[in-house]
Amino acid sequence: MEEVPAAPNEGISLSALRSQFSVNGEEGPKYGFEGSRYHYGDGTSVASQNSSQILTGYDTLDVGPNYDFYANTNALGRVRRSRPSLFQLHSNIEDSCPPPLYEETNTGRAPGDSSEDDVEEPQSEPTRFGWVKGVMIRCMLNIWGVILYLRLPWITAQAGIGLTWVIILLSSCITGITGLSTSAIATNGRVKGGGTYFLISRSLGPELGGSIGLIFAFANAVAVAMHTVGFAETVQALMQESGASIVDPINDIRIIGVITVTCLLAISLAGMEWEAKAQVLFFIVILVSFANYIVGTIIPATPQKQAKGFFSYQADIFAENFVPSWRGPEGNFFGMFSIFFPSATGILAGANISGDLKDPTVAIPRGTLMAIFWTTLSYLIIAATIGACLVRDASGIMNDTLAMSSADSCQGLACQYGWDFTDCITNRTCTYGLSNQYQSMSLVSGFAPLITAGIFGATLSSALACLVSAPKVFQCLCKDNLYPVIGFFGKGNGKNDEPIRGYVLAYIIAVCFVLIAELNTIAPIISNFFLCSYALINFSCFHASITNSPGWRPSFRFYSKWMSLLGAVVSVIIMFLLTWWAALIAIGIVIFLLGYVLYKRPSVNWGSSVQAGSYNMALSYCVSLNQVDDHIKNYRPQCLVLTGPPSCRPALVDFVGTFTKNLSLMICGNVVTPHRTQCQFNSHVTWLNKRQIKSFYHGVVANDLRTGVKMLLQGAGLGRIRPNVLLTGFKRDWRKDKPSCIDNYIGILHDAFDLQYGVCVLRMREGLDVFRQAQTHGEEPNNQEDFMGVNTMDPDAMVTEPQPQPQPSTVFQSQQGKKTIDVYWLFDDGGLTLLLPYLLTRKKRWARCKVRVFVGGDIQHDVPLGLSSSFEYKHFAAPAITSANLKFRLGFHDVEVLPDINARPQPEHVRRFEDLIGPYRINTAQKDGHVTAEQLNQDCPWMVSDEEIETNKPKTLRQIRLNEVLQDYSRDAAIIFVTMPVGRRGQCPSALYMAWLETLSRDLRPPVLLVRGNQENVLTFYCQ
Repeated sequence: MEEVPAAPNEGISLSALRSQFSVNGEEGPKYGFEGSRYHYGDGTSVASQNSSQILTGYDTLDVGPNYDFYANTNALGRVRRSRPSLFQLHSNIEDSCPPPLYEETNTGRAPGDSSEDDVEEPQSEPTRFGWVKGVMIRCMLNIWGVILYLRLPWITAQAGIGLTWVIILLSSCITGITGLSTSAIATNGRVKGGGTYFLISRSLGPELGGSIGLIFAFANAVAVAMHTVGFAETVQALMQESGASIVDPINDIRIIGVITVTCLLAISLAGMEWEAKAQVLFFIVILVSFANYIVGTIIPATPQKQAKGFFSYQADIFAENFVPSWRGPEGNFFGMFSIFFPSATGILAGANISGDLKDPTVAIPRGTLMAIFWTTLSYLIIAATIGACLVRDASGIMNDTLAMSSADSCQGLACQYGWDFTDCITNRTCTYGLSNQYQSMSLVSGFAPLITAGIFGATLSSALACLVSAPKVFQCLCKDNLYPVIGFFGKGNGKNDEPIRGYVLAYIIAVCFVLIAELNTIAPIISNFFLCSYALINFSCFHASITNSPGWRPSFRFYSKWMSLLGAVVSVIIMFLLTWWAALIAIGIVIFLLGYVLYKRPSVNWGSSVQAGSYNMALSYCVSLNQVDDHIKNYRPQCLVLTGPPSCRPALVDFVGTFTKNLSLMICGNVVTPHRTQCQFNSHVTWLNKRQIKSFYHGVVANDLRTGVKMLLQGAGLGRIRPNVLLTGFKRDWRKDKPSCIDNYIGILHDAFDLQYGVCVLRMREGLDVFRQAQTHGEEPNNQEDFMGVNTMDPDAMVTEPQPQPQPSTVFQSQQGKKTIDVYWLFDDGGLTLLLPYLLTRKKRWARCKVRVFVGGDIQHDVPLGLSSSFEYKHFAAPAITSANLKFRLGFHDVEVLPDINARPQPEHVRRFEDLIGPYRINTAQKDGHVTAEQLNQDCPWMVSDEEIETNKPKTLRQIRLNEVLQDYSRDAAIIFVTMPVGRRGQCPSALYMAWLETLSRDLRPPVLLVRGNQENVLTFYCQ
């Protein structure tokens, strides 16, 4: 497009220099301009004249960088702009359509296409949270739980202050590494709703992301019941102390639990804003309980508290409690670690509501890491303070003061402070102290009911966070349609897109587990589900880093890929340390869900690190193959199949796909001429995938068919992974087509031989082309080229929008039963004629077929000295060929020799061949003209002279006779493999060669494959 200089302060309108124009495609105007505004046909502005002048000094369609060009959503109240396409920038104004093989991929999506960012703009601004209220407070509340209040003092008594710190720091290191990995993933692009599922699925792909998303949502729903039961048990214990009861202890827990979950559901349904206010209230209650505890440690101990083992801060108590004192079956380091570690989880509570955050890329890293820091510090302080002022054993009896007479026999550190707990220590009947009382924090605190309030706040806040997280994660999973049925729960309501249906489902699951009222068996499984998520988040970060994908550019830099890998490994180890059978169950469920998604193969593309890793591995292996020479043992027929649009030649595609699937390379080649309609690459690949054909598609643009095939022969493949066999269809309409097309067809075969390709030609009685109305390039509309289709355009494949294309059935898709595969190994081409049927029999559909090998010989040339008859030759040749087959280990034991293959064919078949070649013979008028034979051969290379007929007469008679043999022996075969004759360039005109192929394969019911290797060995006897 021509550019016109513009004055610095004065706009120049192109409309004054050119007439108004537009470029039209099939769907209407693609772009145009009026005045100084460029626009698409739908009115969307591309660029303004003034902005282009400011950036370039020219009035041009090109535009400067703009945020809208990279965003997938529109700003509220503003029309999204798109950059001009490459076709619009560099094509001629008069061009009405893009060139063949051109596809626009970055100028916006086509109508009706969807994306993960395609959401309707809300009418009002939804509630959004910052990093403190949305992430830090939520994570801290989810991390703090009943273990902090009821188990941390007991763990300190068992492991001692020193090892308790080790347990806390080790747990925090794991969660900290996971937090760093989460921060890196969350800052590598825009994060939407879905939390953990969104992060894993967009990093590792839908397979692992979907399985983790499902079990993580379920684990959160069950965790609601766990925390609620913890709250209900505390309330029931208080009621029991006061002598109150509803029914009985178990049913009291159920009633209180159901009421509590219902209240939490009401808070959730009220909206995220009310839920956030409730979380802030719980947070304040917990902070007050902490302050109450710290004040209690400073207040001097009363005699009642001293009788229960509390003596305020004492250096001796700190020193004694610093070392471990293991008791009971769980008295070991890993036992204590398994009990404490679940209290360190909950770091994903903020990430799980990523869709409700103002800026997730800032809020998730900052809030998550700050929550880990403050909760770790609180755990360390509580473990140190309670271990410095409370002894391990105390009786709680006021009369157990130290008497002067028993001072020498007193046991325990309490003796130094005037108390004698020797009896309960010796008899192990102490009911107070760090080792014996779970409510030690209530004893130490200044006002015990505030600790109970803290327990209530911790349990209810964790339950509320899980009740919100589960539906949010599940909603995102449902919207992705990875699993059947669950899509019903993906619908959102209100300005925050609240998953009301998901809330109800989570409520039902929670109530079911609350009614069980015994979650000791379920709890380890839930912990393992959370650890699965941690392991995969860490592995996601490691995998994304190790693949070196240019798309991995997290703005959060404080992470290490090796630390992420360590976090993943340690998370898996901890799963088995907690409960090995629960770990196996969790991993089994993940594998099952992973297998389902792998089987279904959902049509999603999120640019996962698995894709990047696959590319790296493929590239590495391709390069490594160049370092080793090819070996006969590793030979594979790598096929370049001239299919044209693959949907035009389904039989050809199915046949080659049968023996190349999971074995070797298959490339479907297509030659598109410049004047043809635009061809969509993706539509052909989609058709192949739907048909479950493992093949590549390669399209080229060329002025004519033969030039395009030359390009494919020389350019297809990569390194050692490149085609070595050309496979095409037989040209059925050659007698009706232009002679030049015959010459091009035979020229393609010669070109393949020149490039050391093996050549195969498939002919079927019913033909290969399922689209009989398809046109060849430059030919009459009624002509069909059944041999390839590289120049035949499939109407369904040419539309701008890929449409569902038909999947016709072919003979190669059905079971072949106990038919025969007849192989006519007439000439030694290196073994390709034998290798292809062997590969076919390895497939289930052809496994029951019997392979018959027919060999023939020229009595005048091939009979060894001393064998004077066909009978003697047959008995000599059959064992020799059988022995060769045994050495090749092909399993072909039925070998038949055709000694009369060179017998004279029937006269009527000879006359039929003469009628076939007659229109292409040089007649007398042409001979008597002024045109020399050399000039005639140069201008019309397909014409056949009498000399050429006579020179090639033995080969001609052989093809006629061979067709008679095929009619006699292989009329009922499943498929026939025949060694293809080779016509010498310059001595065998293209029409004569075409007549040979026609005669050899005509009037046969089974499919016929003419095979000719490149005369190099593809089979070997040897092991090296």
